[in-house]
Amino acid sequence: MGIAALAGDFRAATLPPETEAFREEVRAFLARALDGLPARDRARTWTGWNPEFSRALARQGWVGLTLPERYGGAAKDHYHRFVLVEELLAHGAPCAAHWIGDRQSAPLLLKFGSEEQRQRLIPAICRSELFFCIGMSEPGSGSDLASVRTRAVPDGNGWRLSGTKLWTTWGHKADMMIALVRTSGSAEDRQKGLSQFLVDLKAPGVTTRPIMLMTGESEFSETRFDEVFLPADALVGEEGEGWAQVNAELAFERSGPERIYSSLILLDLWTRSLEARPDARAKDLLGKSLARLATLRAMSVALTARLAEGAAPVVGAALLKDLGTAFEQSLPRDIADMDLGPADPELLATLAYLHQISATFSIRGGTREILRGMIARGLGLR
Repeated sequence: MGIAALAGDFRAATLPPETEAFREEVRAFLARALDGLPARDRARTWTGWNPEFSRALARQGWVGLTLPERYGGAAKDHYHRFVLVEELLAHGAPCAAHWIGDRQSAPLLLKFGSEEQRQRLIPAICRSELFFCIGMSEPGSGSDLASVRTRAVPDGNGWRLSGTKLWTTWGHKADMMIALVRTSGSAEDRQKGLSQFLVDLKAPGVTTRPIMLMTGESEFSETRFDEVFLPADALVGEEGEGWAQVNAELAFERSGPERIYSSLILLDLWTRSLEARPDARAKDLLGKSLARLATLRAMSVALTARLAEGAAPVVGAALLKDLGTAFEQSLPRDIADMDLGPADPELLATLAYLHQISATFSIRGGTREILRGMIARGLGLR
């Protein structure tokens, strides 16, 4: 790929003027829908599970915003989706229930799925009636997706699935999983022999176990498959296409503003607290933080433009995710080092929550080590 090609992913781009009217519409809706929601809850934003909010958003036509109208979508462009996501995150909307289906699963099915799968599943995603999770990481594999061992073997007119998925976001509450599994060869074959399947998480043989985090909450889960029968039409695309599918999917996951805005509610609260307490050291941190945020946002807008062009900026998305999560993680730590004085209890509660949870930011969506390996390969350095 090389440096020149990677730089192409980040060619300067701006949001079209027509998206601003849409932004105001979204803001008005969120002001009503989130009235009275505490900042600590807003800090959960795209990891906060609230099916009622997701269904309210769907009634606005804003779940599946870029999907074709024939499947229940709104047929808007990626720029409109960027604006929607940015406002949801900036306001701290609880989006976890519909997030993965909207961001990844529906676009994946649109590109690789059968027409029967599209008609059956995508409209339900757009109505927030069907919630998805992604089964990628495994014990002993983590973000090294090419080493997955969960296996599906042919069985009559379908498949039998056995294995374990780990660190699955909201796997214990979702309805369905799109799982990356091995259908031929062994883990030593790496990317070869991988396929993706639709798995009903209520099917016999599926068990899920929530994983307790240090916050006392359970956002992630472990999912085990014990000889789970999958019908033939559970296969997404062609057998052996799983690696290409996952790479296209992760470009959506890693390129959006959710990879830079996870601590935005805290930054907003802290900034407002400085209005009453001028502090040179704090202002220096604020200036540096806003400069980093503006740069990362410009990079995310640029990747949105590439997606709008039909590209899949895999390496560029990996770079943004690495830089973005480093920023997200640094904010709670840096703000905690400031003199907060007689701080607002809401600020302290939000800071405490993000200080605890921020360690996960560089794990979800691919660990820092894996992403940097991808970037190095893209630049021809390994």
